Amino acid sequence: MTDTTNPTATPYLLRIIRAARLESAVYEEVEADRSATWQALGLVLLSGLAAGIGMLGHSNSVPFVLVNIVVALLGWVIWAAMTYWIGTRIMPEPQTQSDMGELLRTTGFASGPGLIRVFGALPDVIEPLHKLLYLIASIWMLVAMVIAVRQALDYSSTWRAVGVCLIGWTIQAVILVVTIRAAAA
Repeated sequence: MTDTTNPTATPYLLRIIRAARLESAVYEEVEADRSATWQALGLVLLSGLAAGIGMLGHSNSVPFVLVNIVVALLGWVIWAAMTYWIGTRIMPEPQTQSDMGELLRTTGFASGPGLIRVFGALPDVIEPLHKLLYLIASIWMLVAMVIAVRQALDYSSTWRAVGVCLIGWTIQAVILVVTIRAAAA
């Protein structure tokens, strides 16, 4: 379902759009494309930047944008690592074969829907709408993450992918909170 009618869209942009559309085929594509690791990293950084910029008009400062980018990067790597370990060691299906690079690429593209958070910076986005925008982006990214994990781990069960994502997210959140508190002390 690739849109080839837009002559100005780059293959990278088309991948981002397809990932945001939750097309499982694009997650299979980036899983197999080792050169897409840099694209996934770029998308994670852009999504973190979008979140930071989106928060600017809501009592946050420019240094917060930088912190948000670092947290997005760390969260991505930790969550991908936990997902890889849980999905291949604790909860694999018989056909599960994956490596860390595959999880980094697929989960990196799952951060694409987070780009909409940049609209939180619009002056007319009042606080309740701002929170709703972030909630929509978070749910959208979570659904994309489940699809990314299902494809990267070759799962036939979406519910298994949901379980792996929730366990991995919980561990990643605890690690990030501990790290941020230790850095702030």
